[in-house]
Amino acid sequence: MDYGKLVVEMRRLALEAGDKIMEIYDGPEFEVMVKSDNSPVTVADEAADALISAGLRAAFPDVALVTEEQSASHDIRAKTFLIVDPLDGTKEFINRRGDFTVNIALVEEGQPTRGVVYAPAKGRLFYTQADGQTVEETGALDKQAVGETKPISVSSPDNGGLMVVASKSHRDQATDDYIGQYEVRDMTSAGSSLKFCLVATGEADLYPRLGRTMEWDTAAGHAVLAGAGGLVVRFDNPQLPLVYGKESFANPFFIAYAPGVDLKGA
Repeated sequence: MDYGKLVVEMRRLALEAGDKIMEIYDGPEFEVMVKSDNSPVTVADEAADALISAGLRAAFPDVALVTEEQSASHDIRAKTFLIVDPLDGTKEFINRRGDFTVNIALVEEGQPTRGVVYAPAKGRLFYTQADGQTVEETGALDKQAVGETKPISVSSPDNGGLMVVASKSHRDQATDDYIGQYEVRDMTSAGSSLKFCLVATGEADLYPRLGRTMEWDTAAGHAVLAGAGGLVVRFDNPQLPLVYGKESFANPFFIAYAPGVDLKGA
């Protein structure tokens, strides 16, 4: 894989998809449809999926591609594949809360190694560079020219007062009970894969997810966090990493965190 080319293409496609999403977000009311799994989908999801899929297939025709909106047709047995959630946080998008992202990632041998997370309503762009280091790009976010970037890294956590981030739309008692085992300085909530990014930048130390997610929900954020020095492990066995390429694309519960957090038992 040409990582340099991959990063350029993922970054550009994420920004272009973000523009398309924001056209719809800032426009008149849009129809909300329901998929077979009862999750919502909008024309923005579909438009972003079409744009990103076409771009990735043109640039990397020999690499398998998985996207949320085409997941019913996927039967991936490849060890290397691209995986896309064109609009992660559809509920946040529908409610115009801004916490939605464009997620594009590369998975190799079960782990996401390169990824981009773009939050168009917030103007925040995170991605792994060709060398695997994660940066946040600031400024105008020009599609053709990379602006100012800054390397990001996870915190050095203080277990006497952790900063915890949890889901905005999927918070439940089980999550609160688990978080209650820690000494918590403060908590914040965020939608979509932004939670991974907050741990990656050191704005949070710990993100537990005790709820249903799919691989396209997490791969890009996982890559961003890994490139900033963070870890993502299974909730039921923190000795095991969260892996990708599973038959159903469904994830087990997991914990994303900065090394140094004293993880508690499930």
